[in-house]
Amino acid sequence: MISIIINSFKEPKTIGMAIEAIIHQDIEENYELIISTPDDETIKIAKIYQKRNKQIKIFKDPGKGKSYAINLLLPTLKGDILIFTDGDVYVSENAINQVVKEFEDKNIGCVTGRPVPIETKNTQYGFWAHFLFDAAHNLRKKLSENDKFLECSGYLEAFRNGVIKEFPIDVGEDTIIPHMFWDKGYKIGYAQHALVFVKNADNWNDWVKQKTRTTKSHEIIKRHIDHKKFPRMKTFFNESKGFHYLFTYPKSLQEYYWTGTLILARFYMWAKVFYETKLINKHYADNWERVESTK
Repeated sequence: MISIIINSFKEPKTIGMAIEAIIHQDIEENYELIISTPDDETIKIAKIYQKRNKQIKIFKDPGKGKSYAINLLLPTLKGDILIFTDGDVYVSENAINQVVKEFEDKNIGCVTGRPVPIETKNTQYGFWAHFLFDAAHNLRKKLSENDKFLECSGYLEAFRNGVIKEFPIDVGEDTIIPHMFWDKGYKIGYAQHALVFVKNADNWNDWVKQKTRTTKSHEIIKRHIDHKKFPRMKTFFNESKGFHYLFTYPKSLQEYYWTGTLILARFYMWAKVFYETKLINKHYADNWERVESTK
């Protein structure tokens, strides 16, 4: 049996799409589907689906953040494999089976899917999303093929039940959980054909807000792991090493221009992260924080 958990916060417009993308799949394993959310608006929509599908359960979490909610859920989940996704994204056909298949290798403890932007490359922010997601895909694919450590994506991640009882909430769950499994001798799998479709920020303020928060969630990881044992994926210097990608990815003058603006935007974001975490001690916190243009 597997447990599938959709974590959501004030997403009544998208939670139905997230649920339908799962229940319409021909999932080979018996499963339970838990909608974890603190707000009544999302619960109202989830209850409509619950009336049609007895496998759906609703958990009203305290609204203190995604990691907090997952920690509360862990002791109650019945599945041997736990699969987590979000209420503002939706997975591809057969994605659940693709994720579960990775666990046929008993050495794999944690698996990530592949995020894909729903936007086209025809706008600056759409191009930025494709550039960054494709770069992450290429890195994960390379690391996975060489049996090296890789971090998961919180948009679609899974791990074996019963291996970890809880995890720290002052760092992103998609960062800390793979580290905990790797430390216990497990490998991290990459289900690259298990796609999860994501709407990305389409304006400057939302883009900076989202990327700064995500990056901060990685910066705090040093409190919990030894970087000599675990090389970090998301660092300013790692991004700098992908310099050649800046010239091979764009296919037009417009895309070269957007690549240049992305370099400046990422530099600004890293400077903001450095200022807030190193100088004014403003670190990542596990709380629900909406980025409106991604909903």
